[in-house]
Amino acid sequence: MPAFQWARMKVNVKSALRLGAWYRILKLSASEVVLDVKGKPVPLPRGQLQLSPTPGLRWTVVPAPHNAPRFPSAWGEQYAVCPNCRDRAPLESHPASMRCHRCNGLFEVAWNEPYPASA
Repeated sequence: MPAFQWARMKVNVKSALRLGAWYRILKLSASEVVLDVKGKPVPLPRGQLQLSPTPGLRWTVVPAPHNAPRFPSAWGEQYAVCPNCRDRAPLESHPASMRCHRCNGLFEVAWNEPYPASA
């Protein structure tokens, strides 16, 4: 089995991580994972994270936050997170793929992966 090198939040809890975004694992133990978040090590409980040997290659569909003053209400009930640069984007209709306005990457949208997954 390949070693885990990437992680993302699997539950919606307050943290330094952007929901739906993949982060490189710096250190992994039985109870804790240390992630590289904007060049800084961030320790988190392993149980809060989804681990993977490879980063995601598709846009993650994330439920819109409730009572978040800076979140654009025009985006509706969900938004997407770019698998390459972690930028957020509105979901207009139900696209099969989208181009990221920040990194210009073209990726499929992971409609079949409910997120966040249950703990």
